Amino acid sequence: MLEDLRKEYHAAIFNELLRIDENDIPNNADKYSNISVQLAKGIIEQIAIQTGTVKLSGQTAGKSFEKLTSKYLEKVFIEINHLRSGNFEFFIGKSIEGFEQYEHLAILSESLKMNKQLRAAIGDYIISPDIVIGRLPVDEKEINKNKKLLGPNDLNANLTSLRKVNSQSPILHASISCKWTIRSDRSQNSRTEGLNLIRNRKGHTPHIAIVTGEPFPQRIASLALGTGDIDCVYHFALRELIKTVEKINNESVTDIMETMVRGKRLRDISDLPFDLAA
Repeated sequence: MLEDLRKEYHAAIFNELLRIDENDIPNNADKYSNISVQLAKGIIEQIAIQTGTVKLSGQTAGKSFEKLTSKYLEKVFIEINHLRSGNFEFFIGKSIEGFEQYEHLAILSESLKMNKQLRAAIGDYIISPDIVIGRLPVDEKEINKNKKLLGPNDLNANLTSLRKVNSQSPILHASISCKWTIRSDRSQNSRTEGLNLIRNRKGHTPHIAIVTGEPFPQRIASLALGTGDIDCVYHFALRELIKTVEKINNESVTDIMETMVRGKRLRDISDLPFDLAA
């Protein structure tokens, strides 16, 4: 069933997002790099689904990738809910101050709006990740579902944000940045977002991940290598990319690919829901 959902995800990407131009170049490839084009074509050949024909702008492609990836993750997460029980909600572009760990940033943001000099000095703390997953607080009925754990006047667990009586705000469970391609220094914004989430939280750190459709391993490595600001990078078709890398037999490409996969810095999109459940 999970393989069916992965195929459904790919079918949606090929229909709504992936395009091949008049020069036979996929829109996730760098047309100036022969290796990038080869890798992108290799992925398409293995998945073997007809691509759409309507041309897309870069911004439209990015938004479509966010939407399709969020839909796939939510479907799989529902199926493996027994591995990570709870009521989770998926959002696209929701600001982090709406979540329990970052509510204090709303107050800071208001202060910065009233003081432009201060804002220029310390920057803007409010970010809106591409995909965010929030866990809703639980009520007493859910807590006492299997046995009586808390009574009406119980003094235990009166500060935890997981209890609905203590907090009404969802808890930020994961922040996922979507990069259909990795072409410029702007892609490094994902690292900056990750660092902001880590430094500015009050509570536990959410999962911080990047999902990409970039076919060129050297470009993926610019985000994947190193630790501290993101958990891992996930590729929309890693299995197909690995097979294509093996086929073109380029030593430098093979080496960086093995470094990322064996170093636990690059995984397939199908791994992400399970990592979110960990």
